[in-house]
Amino acid sequence: MRSALVWIVRLCGLVGWVAAGVACWWLLGVSAVPRPWTGPLVWGGVAAGCAVVRVGVLWALRGVRRRGDGEAVSLAKAGARAGRAGRSDELGRAPLDDVLGISFGSPGWVRVRTGAVWLLVAFVSGALFVGMMADSSGNGRIDALREAGAEVSAATVVEPPRAVREDLSDDVVRGYMSRLVVSVSGGPERLTVKGAYTDAKPRVGTEVEVLWSRSAPRLGGVVHERESLRTLAAGRWEAFPDGANGGDALVAFVLVMVVGCVLGAVFTFAAGPDGLRRLAWSPTVQTVRGAMTVAVFLGWRPLLLGHDASAPEVPFVLVGVGGFVLVLLVYVFSSVSSLGED
Repeated sequence: MRSALVWIVRLCGLVGWVAAGVACWWLLGVSAVPRPWTGPLVWGGVAAGCAVVRVGVLWALRGVRRRGDGEAVSLAKAGARAGRAGRSDELGRAPLDDVLGISFGSPGWVRVRTGAVWLLVAFVSGALFVGMMADSSGNGRIDALREAGAEVSAATVVEPPRAVREDLSDDVVRGYMSRLVVSVSGGPERLTVKGAYTDAKPRVGTEVEVLWSRSAPRLGGVVHERESLRTLAAGRWEAFPDGANGGDALVAFVLVMVVGCVLGAVFTFAAGPDGLRRLAWSPTVQTVRGAMTVAVFLGWRPLLLGHDASAPEVPFVLVGVGGFVLVLLVYVFSSVSSLGED
C-alpha cells in the first residue's frame, strides 16, 4: 500500500508540474484564441487537481507510517541509508524503483527535482505577472465598444487637446494623456476620445489610430499608442505585443524569471538533501503550497472564462492579481527551514 501511495505522490507531482507549465505557456501565447481561454483553464485545473490529490495522499502516507504499516522510515533515516547504500528513497525503496534502476532518494536526484520545481515557480510567476500587466478585461469602455462592433481606423486631431498630463516614470516623460477630439477616416468628423494616450504631445493635426464603433459613435473612442488596438478590438490578449507595453512586459517577465531562478539556486544548493526531502514529503508544507495553487487558479478562472467575478470569487480574484508575488513568497517561506540542514 505504501509503495502505491508513494508513486501516486510522484505521478501527481510530475503531472502537476507539466500541467502548470503548459497552462502558463498557453497563457503567454493566448492572443490567438478569443475568450473563453479553455486551454489555460483546463491545464490549470489539472495542476490544481494534482496538487489537491498529492496533498491528500501525503496525509494518508503519514497515517500509514504512524500505524506502522510496513517498514515506516523517517526522512532522516532514509536520507542516511541512501547515502550509505544508494538504495533508499524518502519512504523506503519501492519495488518499481528497482525495475527502473533509479534511486529517487539520491542527493543528485533530490537536487534535480528541487531545481525543476523552482524553475517552474519562476516561470509561473513571470507568466502571471505578464498576465496581470497586459489584461484589459476591466476596461468597461473597451468592452462596450467591442460589443457594439469595434474597429480600428486612422484619425486626425481636429481640436486643441484638453487636460493634457504627462506620464512620468522616474522623472522621465513616457507619454501624454489627454482628451482629444478627432476626425475619423471614413467615419464621424468629430469623435471624442477621453483618456487618450500618445507617445508624443498631441497637437491639432496629429495622426493617431482610434478604436471606435461605427454603430455607436456616442461611446467615443480609445487612443492608446502603447497598446495593440486591433488585439483589443478582437477581444484577445497578447503577452508581448508590438510597442512599448510589449517591451515592458518582456522585461518584467525576464526580471521575475531571473529572481525566481536565483532564489531557486539558493534553496536548491544551500539546503542539504535531507532538508529537501523533508520539504517534498511534508504534508504540512505541501498543503500550504497546494492551497496557494488552488487559490491562484480560482482567482484567474473568471479572467480565463471572460466573465465578472461573483461575490464568492472576489477574494480569490484578489489572490490571483497578486499571484506572481504569492507564488514566490509561499515557496520562499516554506523553504527557509531547509537551509542549513544536511
